[in-house]
Amino acid sequence: MMEAKVKALEHERRLSRARGEQALEYARAAAELYMQVAERAALQERKLLVAKIKELIDLAELLKRNPANPATTKRPSLPISTRERTRTEEIVVLRASRLHGNTFPPWKDPPDEEFSRASCPEGVYMCVKDVTLTNKTPLTDLKGLLSDDTAFTLSHEQQTTFSGWRRAAELVPRTENGSLENDAKQLMAANSDLDLAQDLASDCSVVASLCAAARYFSPGPGSLLGSLMYPYNHELMRPDVSENGKYAFRMYFNGTWRRVTIDDRLPSSSTDRTLYVVDRRNPRLIWPALVEKAYLKIRGGYDFPGSNSGTDLYALTGWIPEQIFLQSDDFELDDTWDRIKKAYDEGDAILTLGTGNILPEEEQALGLVKEHDYAVLDVKVEAESRLLLVKNPWVDSLVWTGIGSSATLQAHTVGSTSEGQSNQFWMAFEDVLQHFDSLYVNWNPALFLYRQDHHFKWDIPDSTEQLVYTRNPQFSILSPSKSSVWVLLSRHWQDGELDILRARRSERDHHGLSLAAVSKQLGFMSLSIFASTPPGTRIPLADGHHCLHQGPYVDSPNTLLRYTPTPNIAQTLVVTQSELPLPSYSFTLSFFSLDPLTINPADEPLKHTTTVSGAWTRRTAGGSAAHATYFTNPQYALTLTSSSQLTLVLSTSSRDLPVHIALIFSPQTALRGRCITSLHGRDILSASPEYQRGCTFLSVPLLDAGIYTVVLSTYEPGQTGQFTLRVSADAEIALSPLLADSAGMLRTPAPKPAVFRSSGEHRLRMRLSVVRLTRLCILARSGAPPAASELPMFSSSGHRPALGPDSCITSGTAIRISLELGTGPHRKVLAMSGRSLHTNDGNIDHNEEGEFADATMGLCTGEADVDPELVRAYGPGGLWVVVERIGGGTVTGDGDVAGNSTERGLHEGVYVEVLSDGAVQFGKVWENADE
Repeated sequence: MMEAKVKALEHERRLSRARGEQALEYARAAAELYMQVAERAALQERKLLVAKIKELIDLAELLKRNPANPATTKRPSLPISTRERTRTEEIVVLRASRLHGNTFPPWKDPPDEEFSRASCPEGVYMCVKDVTLTNKTPLTDLKGLLSDDTAFTLSHEQQTTFSGWRRAAELVPRTENGSLENDAKQLMAANSDLDLAQDLASDCSVVASLCAAARYFSPGPGSLLGSLMYPYNHELMRPDVSENGKYAFRMYFNGTWRRVTIDDRLPSSSTDRTLYVVDRRNPRLIWPALVEKAYLKIRGGYDFPGSNSGTDLYALTGWIPEQIFLQSDDFELDDTWDRIKKAYDEGDAILTLGTGNILPEEEQALGLVKEHDYAVLDVKVEAESRLLLVKNPWVDSLVWTGIGSSATLQAHTVGSTSEGQSNQFWMAFEDVLQHFDSLYVNWNPALFLYRQDHHFKWDIPDSTEQLVYTRNPQFSILSPSKSSVWVLLSRHWQDGELDILRARRSERDHHGLSLAAVSKQLGFMSLSIFASTPPGTRIPLADGHHCLHQGPYVDSPNTLLRYTPTPNIAQTLVVTQSELPLPSYSFTLSFFSLDPLTINPADEPLKHTTTVSGAWTRRTAGGSAAHATYFTNPQYALTLTSSSQLTLVLSTSSRDLPVHIALIFSPQTALRGRCITSLHGRDILSASPEYQRGCTFLSVPLLDAGIYTVVLSTYEPGQTGQFTLRVSADAEIALSPLLADSAGMLRTPAPKPAVFRSSGEHRLRMRLSVVRLTRLCILARSGAPPAASELPMFSSSGHRPALGPDSCITSGTAIRISLELGTGPHRKVLAMSGRSLHTNDGNIDHNEEGEFADATMGLCTGEADVDPELVRAYGPGGLWVVVERIGGGTVTGDGDVAGNSTERGLHEGVYVEVLSDGAVQFGKVWENADE
């Protein structure tokens, strides 16, 4: 069935160029092939095919009756999006109608009786003072002429020669003894081949577009102008002259075909230079200048800030634009040549070229202009050389010299002008690849049977979410076959972009910036196709998901992605951007295919999502778990109501910031709503890949209901930046920031670290006293003393307690800390590190022994309420902070290692502090508490 579709389309395209009996045969063959396809097509597809078959049969009947009539020749019908727009999409399309103070409504029906003088309302008559008169212009000719009040802006250079707006009939040379009416009719007909050129206008891309599309625009059978420009004389197969100076154009931009209305006044010049496109062979031809004016109306004026010819031709013709980067490492020479040669020969491609930033000395040597668009007028193979006939649209400019040409033709052929035509030259395709940056191809949409348009608005996410896809438009695409699918993303023009371009162009003029640098100020966009799980669902970021097709990032308002789908498996299309400067945009996605596609906005794979934003500051950027300050990083309590899959996406405002997510189960901190201050390996349930730059992702296949702690960290302490954390699950979730342990509590450090001075010491204690009922917990860390900016463990004098010259403890020793009441065998443990806060029945088990653990990452006891009366009543033992160790050796003051330790631990110790809601006081020394 697919082969029959392709053959039917080929017959349709051949029909557009055939005449007489040959055209009849193509029409019949196409109809028969579509009948074969319709027999096996689904109901919706069959309806479309039946309509196309009827159209071809009607044309065949017309050809049988009058095969010589060229008016019966038609181009293949273009695929039309039959999808019904939503109300939201209708609003998007209508709002995009406003540009530069003008309204360009969506196209409805071709205009009919709008171009006579009688139809021009009194309110739009042109005043005599608004027109430049000639001695041959009678005042009666001014009545009933349309005057468009659009303010067409001009560049500074254009203004120096501008001498007013004149009617088209006033600007062209008059034939001797010719009537105004007869002369006017000749404004729309050329006597020879077109030779369009640009002079003082700054729209090289527009003129290059008109030159390249001349064979489709030229009056005659199948001319595109017949459906794009009004009034149009279908019998004479050329544009007609409007009696009242009014012209209507059908142009495709901002998501749909739109109506652009202008009058026939053009900017006149006080010199022999022209401010609009001219035909050097047919100086009286005026319709190209009217097309140019209509397009410049939607782009902001004659001081055109720059575009590319692919974008311009898309608006002028509706043909699908593709930008091929000739300098890309992925460029395939033979495949590209075969594609464009076949399409060009069959009339399905318009070709233009764009240069990059060429050095001035290279411009003169090569005969090429930097950052300039060229038209391709012909494509051929001769003497084993692949050649393009290239035209520079400037009136008088450089042409390719052929220096260093790789063509096998003789030197006088390559690089020379063609048949004496100025600014045209043959160029080998290999030379094109060397000296041009881009090949723009506008493809005939009639290459496809089906089209589907989707319109949407996108509020660009803030800087913390621009590196991930959590807020990007995403679509699910399902194809029944492997036939190629083309996806075109079009960004709607808006006034803010024109303001940026004009400001940057002024800056370029003052500082010598390139046009490329100016255009890049509008940002970049791209399209990607992913294999998602489940198929066709949204993905949060590229990492961890298989990218099937990645389009280039372009600074153009259009980008095309061509790909081969996997049949009957939905895939996810993601719209991406970089550095788009405005806060909000509207877009259109157009899908072209040979089979009907099922396209919908991609769904979230998990039902519930919550998002928080925060920042790593100088006080909260604690670095990785290798640093003692790890627990100062931002932490969040994650509540999961029932067992579920869980995903976490962390994104930042900096591409170079290495970040990490840790999911921790630590009930002694989560239940009290405070940050964790110690960490054991078994507490870490899952973690993202090690410190990825800019953003990272964590997925847990199944997580039990409960309260968990999420720690967000950068790699090094002091690495600051903003972030956004997005958490998704199938169950309801809640995410709330955890308070730092010091939040609202007093921090009281011990006056000196606990140091085990001999291998025989295993328990050290220091007295602790309270003056009123106080809730407290004890924190401890071992290792070298942290910097003051990292841990606020200070004495009452504000100075960090110093270690003596012989103070030492081995690193890596397993430690346990506790808060004990009394001494000896009858002591009571009020709180201890390394044990659960609750038993299965929810009560505190004071008899449970806590586990020993490495204290370099910190240890924390649970909270305990201490009443001074209870302390006194318990006996003379009092209240103690106890540090215990198991294993480890010692390091003497001179740094020699003793015992079984392999660590150098000079100036190391266990640093202890108390967090409390009331004042506490430590004793003065640590004493040996071994029993």
